Amino acid sequence: MGSLTGQVALITGAGRGIGRELAIGLAAEGMAVGLVGRTHETLTDTLKECVRHGSRGVAVTADVTRPGSVREAVRLVERDLGPIDLLVNNAGRVDRAEVPLWETDANQWWQVVETNLRGPYNLLRCVLPGMVSREHGRIINLNTGFALRPDGHYTAYATSKGALLQLSDNMADSLAQHNVVVLDISPGAVATDMTAAMPMFKDRKSWGSIPYMVAVTVDAARGRFDALHGRFIHAGRDDLDELVTRAEEIREMDARTLRLRPYKPDDPMA
Repeated sequence: MGSLTGQVALITGAGRGIGRELAIGLAAEGMAVGLVGRTHETLTDTLKECVRHGSRGVAVTADVTRPGSVREAVRLVERDLGPIDLLVNNAGRVDRAEVPLWETDANQWWQVVETNLRGPYNLLRCVLPGMVSREHGRIINLNTGFALRPDGHYTAYATSKGALLQLSDNMADSLAQHNVVVLDISPGAVATDMTAAMPMFKDRKSWGSIPYMVAVTVDAARGRFDALHGRFIHAGRDDLDELVTRAEEIREMDARTLRLRPYKPDDPMA
């Protein structure tokens, strides 16, 4: 796997939680880091820690749901650090309450979808033209097991993350022609402010490892998982060595993507 020294990463939601740790971990491996988030103070704290590792960096306050704000953030990152080699779509929200759809707050429900789906789209729309023209780049979308199964109490979160996974699948073939890799990676249930506040986790005693997710992201940035392009990886559960070894088989089986399950061998929708 290649060195990350001299490469540039842009990480959204970089002021706290997983985004902060990913930024610091990538900086420690030699990447310059563009930190994007809504709160200047937390971004600045993350930037200071990245600089302690000898990394170049820039902190840009932006709302990922606003295209103009994202365009300006990307422009500033590329102006100060150079072309973006790695985009990490980490910024996200979750339903405020565990209630069925008909009891949700309509505005908050849509805010979750906008942040988790429109946000990554806005970043992709701004970053991908450069990656495609340079024939080089990697995208990591932070995803979740909620994308793969129905959940009647977190309908906005599950729907938006499922759509994000489908978006990656829809981009994969066209991006492969330009040597750009996209992966959806779930860290599992790790203790962040967002996750720990979810009622379903209020009595949870054991959490996944954020440092492990950092290590997986660093490996992905180096190209370890390129053969799994367009696929879903669950860092908290998967045997990653096995996934890499069986990558060709996984592609041939069309596995680790969202697909309609056939109900019989000659199901016309299979």
